[in-house]
Amino acid sequence: MRSTAKWIAATMLLLAPAAAQPQLALPSVGPGLPLPDRSLSNITEPLIDPVSGIVDAGDLDRLSSSELRTLLNRLRIDRVNQFVRQNRDHVERDRNGDPAVRGVLIATGISAASLERAQEEGFQILERNEIEGLDLSYVKFATRPEKQLKSEQKHLQKLAGEADISADNIYFTSSAAAMAASSTTLAGGKALTGAMGLIDGGVARHAAIAIPVEQRGFAKGGPVASSHGTAIASLISASVKPRARGLLAADIYGSDPAGGNATAIARALGWMAQRNVPVVTISLVGPDNGLLGRAIKSAQRTGMLVVAAVGNDGPAAPPRYPAAYNGVIGVTGVDHRERALPEAGSATPVDFSAPGAGLKGASTDGRLVPLRGTSFAAPLVAVRLLSHYPVANISRIESAVNGLINEAKDLGKKGADKVYGHGLICGNCGLR
Repeated sequence: MRSTAKWIAATMLLLAPAAAQPQLALPSVGPGLPLPDRSLSNITEPLIDPVSGIVDAGDLDRLSSSELRTLLNRLRIDRVNQFVRQNRDHVERDRNGDPAVRGVLIATGISAASLERAQEEGFQILERNEIEGLDLSYVKFATRPEKQLKSEQKHLQKLAGEADISADNIYFTSSAAAMAASSTTLAGGKALTGAMGLIDGGVARHAAIAIPVEQRGFAKGGPVASSHGTAIASLISASVKPRARGLLAADIYGSDPAGGNATAIARALGWMAQRNVPVVTISLVGPDNGLLGRAIKSAQRTGMLVVAAVGNDGPAAPPRYPAAYNGVIGVTGVDHRERALPEAGSATPVDFSAPGAGLKGASTDGRLVPLRGTSFAAPLVAVRLLSHYPVANISRIESAVNGLINEAKDLGKKGADKVYGHGLICGNCGLR
């Protein structure tokens, strides 16, 4: 939980001019494969139904704190291991053990001298590019033949000490809903200025989504309808005013086995900045990443407010990004009794809570399905923030955040706390 003063101070620090940075682009990662389930929080039978994603909350509640930490941490690690094994032609681990695009390193803030040194050492430049809308550039390198990503990351960092060298990390949906790609017809429409932004999978056409949804793909094959993105879009549609300006939806997964990477999220943020999106909601989790961190800061400098889920990997999970970045509004979920979901992450700072259980959402097959997780709490907070902050304007951030705080229902310890943040937002929002 971040206090209002500290949160606003962190945001205002981002207004300092950024140093000029080099540029980059997106390499091919091989032939398209069926998109794997990218949720890290699925708990196998009997705790979580693998189809609906519904948790048997009674079972979770009966676990001791130690048992819960052990179970969720083991499942998180097992899911990552399985993902890497099944996609080894496209994915490998970085120096911290986190999944990333195979054979690709990203440099931000790298000098011309370091670029030359890297090439002399055999690092091939895959591309240089600038993210439109963010005033952010980067360079992508290929790792050298027969070398592992984790050792190459360390070596390139030594060659370019002034730069931030990171892998192109992959981010996962922070819910148990499956992320499988679908041939379902996409939702359509033209979002107006001031529309909310959504960075996730693609959004399917569904009767429960009544607002216009303008979509763009930032991964190979995208946009492709996904169950996770569709469910979140339906919650937003059910919670905004009837004459909403619509939704700008960025599909960062497409049909790419290595989709959902930092590059795709950064490029999606650039698109949102170009369209003057005031509030964007992101229900994805992963590690700290140099490119993503800089992209978040650049987006915030445009006046964009980012709302993100803290994840469902349990109390033993490390801080999850982008929710853990300064100035990002971290959201946890509560059940129908207004108790924090036991599977919600606690290492990531919590600013607000919202319903994360007892909800229904649109599925790609036209049905309404039960939902659970912090993924579905984050967009509800974003909807209410948008009502206080309809236009991106840095000078209005403080009043908008204070407006959101004032409507929050205090939960847990009196005042803001680490479990619920400033309190419950949008207690009656969403589909029921």
